[in-house]
Amino acid sequence: MKTKVLISAVSLLFVHVSLAETVFVSLEKDNAIAVVDPIAGKLIKTVNIGQRPRGIQLSPDAQTLYIATSDDDTVLEVDANTLVVKNKLPSGEDPETFAINSDGTRMYVSNEDDNQVTVIDLSTKQAVHTIGVGVEPEGIAVSPDKQWVVSASETTNMVHWIDAKTYEIKANTLVDPRPRALSFTADSQQLWVTSEINGTLMIIDVASKEITQRVHFSVPGVGKEKIQPVGVIVDKGRKWGYVALGPANRVAVINAQTYEVEKYLLVGERVWNLAFSPEQKRLYTTNGVSHDISIIDLDEHKVTKSIAVGRYPWGVAVKP
Repeated sequence: MKTKVLISAVSLLFVHVSLAETVFVSLEKDNAIAVVDPIAGKLIKTVNIGQRPRGIQLSPDAQTLYIATSDDDTVLEVDANTLVVKNKLPSGEDPETFAINSDGTRMYVSNEDDNQVTVIDLSTKQAVHTIGVGVEPEGIAVSPDKQWVVSASETTNMVHWIDAKTYEIKANTLVDPRPRALSFTADSQQLWVTSEINGTLMIIDVASKEITQRVHFSVPGVGKEKIQPVGVIVDKGRKWGYVALGPANRVAVINAQTYEVEKYLLVGERVWNLAFSPEQKRLYTTNGVSHDISIIDLDEHKVTKSIAVGRYPWGVAVKP
């Protein structure tokens, strides 16, 4: 009997450990990050970090947390376990968003005020190149195969295709007004781009650099002017895509094969950005105006809870 009880206890411990993960949320108005235990459904602590933190991302090995503190003109390199700041990276002025390549060697930072992208060598902590792009670059992404860096210019209404080896712009794709966020599919064959003003999602074929699909949104009871797509993410199997619809307070669930919107999930107010749990069983959303995050069960496509985190949550990253 004791042996069975011991095995049962060990099994429960293993289940608990396997589920454990930490969610980091940048709090734009609190100049801090929130640390959340999503399994317990509670805020663990808030850590002061710098002026106006927005973009936030983990290194591929999940040991380093990078946070763009826009008003400090830097990207912080933070130990993801102790939350101690290790370095301040030379990101250029007013960094807001950034992308890291799949092997963690390069960071690409959007400098909205300077109309450029700064390239940082993460081993030397030095800026090694700047790339002139269109007016007000914000959304940025690196293809999983490391061939492309794509920058979206909100005022020029273009996405710029930058060769990741030479840093040359090889192509430009005209898109719908005010492109906000970009996400490559895991196979690097598609780029998903949101248009905040037009209220659309565009699917771009990477080989041709042309828009092959447009997805339009219509939320019952919500005026069209409130449907402002921002964050976008696609699962690794390219089965489902998810788009944060800003002041519509919804996340659109999109069939990534048919491009049909199959569901709208009610989350908090002014939903900005999205991140998967490590095994892609849950989706986390930052809801700026309601000052919380929502947790979505992806097996059922159902919002399971919300957690208050602090003032104006913007970016989100998840550590296994």
